[in-house]
Amino acid sequence: MIVDFVKDSRIRQAATATEFWMMFKPLAVTPGFDVWPGFLDLPAQRALVDAVFAAAEQAPFSNYGTAYGKAMSVAMTAFGPLGWTSDASGYRYADRHPGTGRPWPEMPSALLDLWKRLGDTDTPPDSCLVNLYRDSARMGLHQDRDEADPRFPVLSISLGDTAVFRIGGLNRKDPTRSLKLSSGDVCRLSGPARLAFHGVDRIQPGSSSLVPGGGRINLTLRKAWPV
Repeated sequence: MIVDFVKDSRIRQAATATEFWMMFKPLAVTPGFDVWPGFLDLPAQRALVDAVFAAAEQAPFSNYGTAYGKAMSVAMTAFGPLGWTSDASGYRYADRHPGTGRPWPEMPSALLDLWKRLGDTDTPPDSCLVNLYRDSARMGLHQDRDEADPRFPVLSISLGDTAVFRIGGLNRKDPTRSLKLSSGDVCRLSGPARLAFHGVDRIQPGSSSLVPGGGRINLTLRKAWPV
């Protein structure tokens, strides 16, 4: 079964950033996996999309290769001191864009503020991965386990087309469940769900007009280096 938060009009009507934060607790999908539907209002979403495409002029989107010899269907770039890259030798964090050799663009203050509110109040993130899903792009089940300290959460922001998101347990063969993440939704992997397998089965093209050229942008904030 796919959970669709859009059908709960009561949540959507109250889901400006301020109203939602004051009136609603996050939806606990599984222990440690929390979702704030519609947490970001439309102006905040537009500002982040503009920041992403401005950053992509300095750090272009890339469909990285993998150790399996295939390029990823999702195009990637990053904000902050660390980005993420992949090639035939494997996956890793890097402090420079692999194509330009330049540092990644600075993280927008709005993302730092969001992390302080929903991520960690004392330790700022050092990486925001930016994934661009177009057409049939998807992300297979995986764990975010390359970070030094899993006590820090992963905070995820959805912009643009709706995604069918899948989350499971700590083992790849554990049962999974699916839910729809819409533009403006924010979710958090922490505690018992911090190392849960998760991925994106597909997007729903045309479900949003927010992203120029169509598609979905996913921003994931994390603390990768040791404190």
